[in-house]
Amino acid sequence: MRFPNPARRVAKQLLLIFAVAFAVRLAHVNLLWIEEAYPMTAAIQILHGRWPYVDFWFDKPPLSAALYLLWGAMPGCVLRLAGALYVTGCAGLAYRLGGRYAAWLIAIYLSFGIPSAVMALAPDLLLVAPHLGAVWMAQSGRPWLAGLICGVGLLIHTKAIFILAIALLWVPNWRTLAGFAATLPVHALFGPNYWQQVWWWGSVYSRDTFVTKPLAEFLRRTANWLGFQSAAVVAAFLPGRSIEWRIYAWIGLSLMTVAMGLRFFPRYYFFLLVPIVVLAGRSLEQLQPRWRMALLALLLIPVIRFGPRNIQLALGNERWDDLALFHDSQAIVKYLSEQGKPEDTLFVWGYRPDIDALSRLKGGTPYLESQPLDCIFADRHLREFRPMPNLGCEDRLKRFRESEPTWMVDGLGPSNVRLRLEAYYPLKGYDLVLRTQTAYLYKLVLPQNQPLDVRLRPDAVHMVGHIIAPVLVPGR
Repeated sequence: MRFPNPARRVAKQLLLIFAVAFAVRLAHVNLLWIEEAYPMTAAIQILHGRWPYVDFWFDKPPLSAALYLLWGAMPGCVLRLAGALYVTGCAGLAYRLGGRYAAWLIAIYLSFGIPSAVMALAPDLLLVAPHLGAVWMAQSGRPWLAGLICGVGLLIHTKAIFILAIALLWVPNWRTLAGFAATLPVHALFGPNYWQQVWWWGSVYSRDTFVTKPLAEFLRRTANWLGFQSAAVVAAFLPGRSIEWRIYAWIGLSLMTVAMGLRFFPRYYFFLLVPIVVLAGRSLEQLQPRWRMALLALLLIPVIRFGPRNIQLALGNERWDDLALFHDSQAIVKYLSEQGKPEDTLFVWGYRPDIDALSRLKGGTPYLESQPLDCIFADRHLREFRPMPNLGCEDRLKRFRESEPTWMVDGLGPSNVRLRLEAYYPLKGYDLVLRTQTAYLYKLVLPQNQPLDVRLRPDAVHMVGHIIAPVLVPGR
């Protein structure tokens, strides 16, 4: 009598999961979502020889951009292949923690959802694998590896500090902390600019929300999330199941990360998805087949909701409201490819990193977008015009005006005239060469011979206006 090989059975499951994940992502092969365009833009700048936090402002940890270097920061099929491989890897880790049903649950939920969230290899999604890996190591009694994975996660997203707290629930000893501490010297390599751009700027963003009624927004968004993830949620909390206190603490810490910043974007819920899926997978393994199938049928909710849009994309129908801005960006990039030169430089005002990523031009200023210059976050760019005080924007604007990129795109002024590029940069020597519905493209025709030192040197750090900088840079 032959017994099935467990490793071969797992491999077959993961191969099927990869096929599903890749098929869904192929429908998005011609698109580039903003959340993935930003780290891709940073990776392209690295390929141009520019160093993050020094040569250009980047408010995400380094691995979120460095990952894109593995495939040359190219869009298209290779990007979607990378996404499918990543989801398959997450499924493999979920298999270790919660069994085959946990693997399928996480693969489905990371493929059928808000496209800008599930398609983008952005920090929140990229943190899923370290989250699963660290908990797996912790629950299997390998504290040093658990801590090390938490440290790697911190190089992807600052929320990884919560993964460390979760790992300590199972392995509360010095080895966990030692593994985590082993990665900390990597952060120090980037100097004071790194702490300013990633940690301080991120803390400013987190404590200043645009949501006027956070509690109501949290309840509404969470109810929606529970509905789409109902197969996992119901399975995780079936009546009569005994759940240890560590699991409740894990879920509670995950909920805290969702609430951080009081914005409740769909991608924030990836952190909560991990414990729910693991718990659900373990529960589904124990159910009778008919009840298991009844719960798994709830997976049709996200598939029916988001599947038809993927089919539309695969058939060439890209007439979605949330793609209008992307198509406008494509028109600008087409002009740049026809009229520009490989050695040209570019700056895009507003938050339009897809233009940078698709054009692949070298940045011409120390900034990839306008938020650190106008001190107004992108989630309110279209309706506000008053900058937040004491954030050092005036000093950064001075360095910005010293730059002279070949091309300047005003991707914000047509939508909010009070935040137009001309109000912050004189555009002397530039001609308006292209006007689209959402952007103006300017070309440098008469250089002013200004100094072009665009490096963010340590002596140019401005942490909180002029308050904290003197502490970090003695003698200022």
